[in-house]
Amino acid sequence: MTPSTSGNGTSESRLPVVILISGRGSNMQAIAQRAASGELPIEIRAVISDRPEAAGLALAASLGLPTAALSPKGFADRPAYDTALAALVKSHAPRLVVLAGFMRILTPNFIGPFAGRILNIHPSLLPKYRGLHTHRRALEAGDTVHGVSVHFVTEELDGGPVIIQTTVPVLASDTEATLSARVQRQEHSIYPQAIDWFARGRLELKGEQPWLDGQALRTPVVIAS
Repeated sequence: MTPSTSGNGTSESRLPVVILISGRGSNMQAIAQRAASGELPIEIRAVISDRPEAAGLALAASLGLPTAALSPKGFADRPAYDTALAALVKSHAPRLVVLAGFMRILTPNFIGPFAGRILNIHPSLLPKYRGLHTHRRALEAGDTVHGVSVHFVTEELDGGPVIIQTTVPVLASDTEATLSARVQRQEHSIYPQAIDWFARGRLELKGEQPWLDGQALRTPVVIAS
């Protein structure tokens, strides 16, 4: 991956990114703050939500970011919506699409146009606990270690190649809420890290295999909290 070039021929060192959200946008905020400080070499072209009422849209606007909403209401089915969403995202010409609490299962109609260029963060140590209610399931299983994963998005739900994980100890006193809060703090650390690797050309997906610094990433990078 090489830096993009602007119309006047100057090198543009920031990677164009679109962020998709459905809720409060806490990960979006963490990413945007890193970008604004210069720590993260990206340009957030738009923050888009499937929920026009999402609190994260107002938060993004307060951070000076362009926003848009596309509700699934009125579309015949999920593929039809995803086709329209892909067109909206494409209009901002991103090199990377970041799912930050985007609570929809994406079809090939969306994933195909951005294959190898979509990242997601999931609150479990994948492949454990794909889907929803991960903290509750970890507590019910009696796990002593929980965590969060960043992965490339493929057509398999939460099944794309994992890039980086952070482990979080499960305390005897933990509730779903306290465990969630501790995991979320780690999300705000490792998601910008994975995005940074991609933006600097250090991370890419070749087929079904992630590569980091020119080496096949056979197992995720694991960071203990």
